[in-house]
Amino acid sequence: MSAHNIYDHAPLGSLIRYSDGTLRPPARFTKKLAAWNRRNGLGRLVQKSPPRHQPSYNAPASVTLHEGGFASRGVILVTMTRTHSVDSELRFEVVERPAIGMVRVIQPIGEGTELLYLAVDREAAELWLAKNPHHRARLEEVTADEVCADVVEGRAVA
Repeated sequence: MSAHNIYDHAPLGSLIRYSDGTLRPPARFTKKLAAWNRRNGLGRLVQKSPPRHQPSYNAPASVTLHEGGFASRGVILVTMTRTHSVDSELRFEVVERPAIGMVRVIQPIGEGTELLYLAVDREAAELWLAKNPHHRARLEEVTADEVCADVVEGRAVA
């Protein structure tokens, strides 16, 4: 599946795998392995950015994946995200979609939307939002209609 299909069809909160199709090199080749890791990975879809048109530059639409974070004593110090243009030559696969009843904590960013947190239920989302206040954040529940539309339209495996 292409990055463009992820942009068009995958819901925020989906777990996405991306790959360049090459085999993983042995661990002893540290530079090759580091390069391979930059082009092969797994992350949660946290943002879809529409195309931007500037007088001197046109940027295509893109998707941003949250790949993890580094924490110390319960405080996240660094968040690892990777942004891929819809023109990317990498192959993408939806590994997991948010389940019915999960709640997204989302916030508008420019013309797009950013996923701040994916909670198992509304109570957990409200608790997270109380501990991590964001100015324009809102809650969005994953409904049966959304999941069923994905299956009917062929975007999800039944």
